[in-house]
Amino acid sequence: MTTTHFQVFKTDLHQTRLTYTEPTELKSGEVRLAVQRFAFTANNVTYAAFGDAMNYWQFFPTGDATWGSIPVWGFADVAESACTGVAVGERFYGYYPMASHVTLTPARVNEHGFADAAPHRAELHPVYNQYVASRTDPLYTADTEDIQALLRPLFVTSFLIDDFLADNDFFGAATLLLSSASSKTAYGTAFQLMQRHKHHKAIDVIGLTSQANVAFCESLGCYSKVLTYEQLDQIAADQACVYVDFAGNAKLRHAIHTRFTQLTYSCSIGGAHVYDLGGAKDLPGVWATLFFAPAQIKKRSADWGSAGLRERLEAAWRAFTQRATHPDAAWLLAQPHSGSGAFEAVYQEVLSGKSDPRSGHILTF
Repeated sequence: MTTTHFQVFKTDLHQTRLTYTEPTELKSGEVRLAVQRFAFTANNVTYAAFGDAMNYWQFFPTGDATWGSIPVWGFADVAESACTGVAVGERFYGYYPMASHVTLTPARVNEHGFADAAPHRAELHPVYNQYVASRTDPLYTADTEDIQALLRPLFVTSFLIDDFLADNDFFGAATLLLSSASSKTAYGTAFQLMQRHKHHKAIDVIGLTSQANVAFCESLGCYSKVLTYEQLDQIAADQACVYVDFAGNAKLRHAIHTRFTQLTYSCSIGGAHVYDLGGAKDLPGVWATLFFAPAQIKKRSADWGSAGLRERLEAAWRAFTQRATHPDAAWLLAQPHSGSGAFEAVYQEVLSGKSDPRSGHILTF
């Protein structure tokens, strides 16, 4: 049961390698899972880009401080178990390394899943340490695993961004600017905002994207308007607005902060423009604030209770995936790739930012 592991050089994300290790005997309480399938999107590039700042490298240490394992979302089956309550053959959705196998230390085991209690994850946010048992997961169906892997973690973030903005009355603005509008997290957020626009408050959601992705973003139907990054002058400079930054492009962020004198809030989400990342120092106007999804989960769990939050998220998820996978005009088409040899090509394509926005990469060993 040799473990194959795809790793990237932390200070130069273009450099990658495959490593091969032989398994050690499980300790009491541990399980070894065989990773079956996972998604790779711009969100995973963000994990790498913010690996040090947001502790993403700490989830799956490689044993070499210069090389990192990018976390991914997907499904794995228990191959070996030395843990009571976790049986060989059980399938779990969760946060995994880009590796054929991973050893976890389950705690708080119940019919719904478990949390990984490995010592190196003790200080990391518990949201990322949860593994959901497919047999009892209300969102799980075997025929939608690809869509779950591709959209579920991103949509949770989208749901929480929308909720955070609404919870703060959109910081007094009725216009929202979303960069990297073709990204799944951005259009998931736009979809949520569109639902809110239909039933509650009039919100102008402007998608900002590259010229190559304008047609795709317009086809989604969830943006009030789609503009290229060079067309900021088509928006009134004195219009009260909020910037929701999925791109992480330092030059674009500065241009928006400079142009919009009534920018009421600047929310930093991701780093899809990995080659143009930069700090937020010396920006005109409001401070660029990093959005941390687990903090909004904690707040809403307190406000609504865990069951109330789960019910709202499940309803929103079903509405979103029904639209995103609609047979007449699907927003997303799963693109399968098999074997570790395919990882390099997919990784470099997504890293370059040149992926077809309608394609979703699914990798299997």
